[in-house]
Amino acid sequence: MDKKKLWLAITVSALGYFVDVYDIILFSAVRVPSLRSLGLAEDQITNIGLHLINLQLVGMLLGGVAWGILGDKRGRLSILFGSIFLYSSATLANAFVDNVETYGLLRFIAGFGLAGEMGAGITLVNELMAKEKRGYGTMIIVTFGIFGGIAGGLVGNLLAWQTAYLLGGLGGFLLLFLRMGVAESGLFVNIKNQKQIARGNLLLFFKSPILLSKYLKCLLVGAPFWVFIGLFMALAPEIGKALNISSPITAAWAILFFNIGLGFGDLSSSILSQILGSRKKVIMIYLVIAFVSAMSFLLLQNVSSTTFYCFCTVLGLGSGSWAIFIMVAAEQFGTNMRATVTTSLPNFVRSMAIPYMAILSFLKPNFGILLSLGIVSMASIILSFISICLLKETFASSLDFVEN
Repeated sequence: MDKKKLWLAITVSALGYFVDVYDIILFSAVRVPSLRSLGLAEDQITNIGLHLINLQLVGMLLGGVAWGILGDKRGRLSILFGSIFLYSSATLANAFVDNVETYGLLRFIAGFGLAGEMGAGITLVNELMAKEKRGYGTMIIVTFGIFGGIAGGLVGNLLAWQTAYLLGGLGGFLLLFLRMGVAESGLFVNIKNQKQIARGNLLLFFKSPILLSKYLKCLLVGAPFWVFIGLFMALAPEIGKALNISSPITAAWAILFFNIGLGFGDLSSSILSQILGSRKKVIMIYLVIAFVSAMSFLLLQNVSSTTFYCFCTVLGLGSGSWAIFIMVAAEQFGTNMRATVTTSLPNFVRSMAIPYMAILSFLKPNFGILLSLGIVSMASIILSFISICLLKETFASSLDFVEN
């Protein structure tokens, strides 16, 4: 393939994931000031904030399925254009909300739009690149996503929340124009007119226990990541109080330092995967790091805010197998289902925060926030470790196959 077209595909996919993570992190960062400005009392902010996060996650869950099916039926580029347009419109409107109900609706729409970004980009780039080198393409995309998280944390902490949303929406519209010259995946084009091949058909998962089992294993492999970013970092102010930290802890700074660690984690895990010639071994290594980091994090007592944020960075580093997880998902499934899987799966992982939040809310009155978080994170890591052991190794495997 023409190198210029390949690099354009990598660039627009990377910037798309930048916008994706920027928005997700931005809401966690501006949750408290935005809800305060809408007139909510302090004791309402946590519960209403979690409700809005859930609405965004539900939007991502539904959007992941819808965009994934569209990507397998109409092509990877259809997701790249449609998803960013919907997201940009909703995010611009977020800057002008004046009540919780409208805020919730727009977070749902923004989540639905964002759901297609990462999966479409990684599917497209993986199908365009040589099988021995595609890990580097995913590494670039995911690393740009980390920069999006850092930008979201900085903007959310330093600028007014309305300005932060305006920047996100305008950036999305600029990205929409950049995507005009991106080429479609050759693997998809090869099967597009073959009527006997079912594309984006969800019934295949229910007709084949093997496919469904493989999907659920991939889901559990990625679940710990969203426990850390969706629970630990979003609830950083509450965790800081429970750890008796004298200086106020903000979610914006916690998320910023987490993403700095995550950036190093994604880079190092991607490079290590290429060196070891394995996806599974690297995920196992980083799950161990995540386990040790999470347990140490929850045992802190009477430390400074600087130490707290340092542990946020270490926890981000331990969560650095996210890039490898996405590659594993893309490599496990055939071309006629790959966009459906790769686009829906990260959003199902994000939506795993909903049951984990419910479990946390159930445990918290009896065990407190720290022990409850420890139980939830330990369970998610154990399930992830078992699941990756049961999946096949996919490093440098061919993607030129279909699911029957």
